[in-house]
Amino acid sequence: MISLIFISRPNRVKPQIQNSSPRIRCTRLPAAPFFFTKSGHRFNTMYHTLKDHQYYSAVLHANHKAFWNRDEMYGAFGIDRFFDADEFQVTQENSTGWGLKDKEFLEQSAEKLKKLPQPFYASLLTLTNHFPFEIEKQDQLIDEPDTSSDLLNRYVTTVRYEDEALKHFFKKLKKAGLYDNSMIVLMGDHYGISEAHNKGLAEFLGKEEITPFDTVQLQRVPFIIHIPGVTDRAPETVASAAGQVDVKPTLLHLLGIETKGSIQFGNDLFSKERTPFAVLRNGSFITDDHIYTKNTCYSRKTGEPLSDVSACSDEKEKAEQELMLSDKILNGDLLRFYKQ
Repeated sequence: MISLIFISRPNRVKPQIQNSSPRIRCTRLPAAPFFFTKSGHRFNTMYHTLKDHQYYSAVLHANHKAFWNRDEMYGAFGIDRFFDADEFQVTQENSTGWGLKDKEFLEQSAEKLKKLPQPFYASLLTLTNHFPFEIEKQDQLIDEPDTSSDLLNRYVTTVRYEDEALKHFFKKLKKAGLYDNSMIVLMGDHYGISEAHNKGLAEFLGKEEITPFDTVQLQRVPFIIHIPGVTDRAPETVASAAGQVDVKPTLLHLLGIETKGSIQFGNDLFSKERTPFAVLRNGSFITDDHIYTKNTCYSRKTGEPLSDVSACSDEKEKAEQELMLSDKILNGDLLRFYKQ
């Protein structure tokens, strides 16, 4: 699944870069119980911050709003408007898998974006490139690969379909006059294929097996920032280790919004002072030099286990500390005591 973040920005904003495309790790919090049990908690989200700067916020997702308790949680996150399945034209012909096909979803969403108050911050969640990865023959733009995993084979075709849907969406944005004054962000919210399909993944990647090191590497998701009209710097790739907690400060700084003094775990990806680091919910972590998972410290460069596991000891302590602090803040609703 791709989350498309669309930020219509005021003319006064002068971002520092044109384009960035690192691969970031997904640090997943315990979403299921959290979303169902913590909707009454206080949060300090990107939506709240942008609201303080006169941005209107919206989420567009052609699925039912009660799924994962989002009708409650999105309000707690400070989102002004949630367009769910009831506000899209959804039919059996234009749907597959979890719901509305991405091309139709993005086309209908472009019409809704035209009517939002500006400036706005909109998050669009697509469905086709998501389990069970099912599309009809007329939507398959490439052939399925030949692996032992039917699900993996279908996944590859939905990725190509997603590319085409986005191409169509960008054309709609340009026609609507929204493209040239907006920051557009593409990112995945979690891995694509589970470990249950490691045999097929190994065949597809030309590997003998998928090791624990490979499994952590496969948690990477795309994170692409595009700012039309910025020509003072060439596009660049940020290759250092990062996680989804780094998204908020990165985007806010690109919009010219200061975050000094804010409580946050992440760092601006373009800061020269940041330490490359990402911790996963299961305690695994990634730095530019190491990957630690299942009590083993690996060389990030070679993928081989290090004989001296203590090479990861300081970083392991940091990972445990961050997870502990995150749990305390979330479970204790500690942000209710926070005043910027």
